[in-house]
Amino acid sequence: MISLRARGDQGQTILIYVVVVSGLLFMAFAYFAFAQAAAARNGAQSAADASALAAAQEVRDEMTDGFVNALVQGGDWADWLQGDQNVPGTGGAAAALLAGANDATLDRIAPTTIRGYPAFEASITTRFTVGKSILPVTSGRHAKAHAIAVIEPRCRVTPSGDSKKEIKFDCDDDQQWTIDPKKLDDIELPKAKDLFAVHLAE
Repeated sequence: MISLRARGDQGQTILIYVVVVSGLLFMAFAYFAFAQAAAARNGAQSAADASALAAAQEVRDEMTDGFVNALVQGGDWADWLQGDQNVPGTGGAAAALLAGANDATLDRIAPTTIRGYPAFEASITTRFTVGKSILPVTSGRHAKAHAIAVIEPRCRVTPSGDSKKEIKFDCDDDQQWTIDPKKLDDIELPKAKDLFAVHLAE
């Protein structure tokens, strides 16, 4: 015969087991919810990084065009190379395009400066949500993120007194350029990536 005490102990054991298993299940679901949120944040940050870099690269191309035009017109080509000229644009179109490609919406692109160099801050909101979990609030929540990309000159310039004469300047990777403004059609001009580096601000 099973005693009443044994039955009582068995009932307590089952109750403890149910409580422990329930706690473990809750912790597992909570961990999954945090993992969902982390994945959403990572996706948002990737979209923000891509948008900021796209904006900076678009403006870098415009700065390179400004440099070439200054060569043709006898303007301040050295100022373009050193990033001292007014930034010609914001790169908003390129930033929006890259945000969309990463399933996000560009909320804002703002020109700024980092260590005196042109920079662009992109703020985005994901089109996807964190997803359903044990935390009901996450089901309709969109992740937000921002990033800043900076344009840094890669060349060291000592401009001559007459910009219509042959000009010379050195760039990173031991690149040396000698350009005759009167013979631009006969030479290979430096590309945007030769003149300026684009990277995310630290």
